[in-house]
Amino acid sequence: MTKPIDLPDIVPVFPLPGALLLPRSRLPLHLFEPRYLQMLEDVMKTSHRLIGMIQPYDAPGQNGKLHSIGCSGRLTAFSETEDGRYMITLSGMSRFRIVKEVEGFTPYRRCEVAWNGFERDLGPTETDTQFDRAEFMNLLGRFFDDRGLSTDWESLQEAEDELLINSLSMLCPFDPEDKQALLEAPSLSTRRETLVTLIEYALRGGTNDEVMQ
Repeated sequence: MTKPIDLPDIVPVFPLPGALLLPRSRLPLHLFEPRYLQMLEDVMKTSHRLIGMIQPYDAPGQNGKLHSIGCSGRLTAFSETEDGRYMITLSGMSRFRIVKEVEGFTPYRRCEVAWNGFERDLGPTETDTQFDRAEFMNLLGRFFDDRGLSTDWESLQEAEDELLINSLSMLCPFDPEDKQALLEAPSLSTRRETLVTLIEYALRGGTNDEVMQ
């Protein structure tokens, strides 16, 4: 297990709206822009092989401003296509808080980050003692039917609490600001409560403003 002392003070960041990475989860990515191909090449030369996934603000006039909290992922798999693109997999390690953006000569963005406050991310798998799985799966079924989505329900039923809640948080079609709320949830139970709130409002046709109040 990676210890806090092994986490670097500066990480390259990949601002990607709607792409959510959570600790102990995996995120597949498709890299093709030259700046991110350079980032991949540079990351592969490091001992930590970490990339920071971060949500940019999507409100008008933000000019590329980043949210303060993101999640680092360790590069654990990659393959190159015939035309020079890469398919990679990031394994979520720990969330971080941006201290400041680092100016430099790289074509991609880098940030000085702080890891304190997210020690739970480097610990064992979390459980949710208040999780009513039957009620949750019923709600999820209505949401999937409403959105015309399909899934392997048997696998979902058998998944551990953390895998189930985190996977759905990453995969469900929520807006970037809603994804950020799921990322910032301090515990698995809080993330599950946030996820339920988002699903319920979606089923009722609620607006994003209502969800975030």
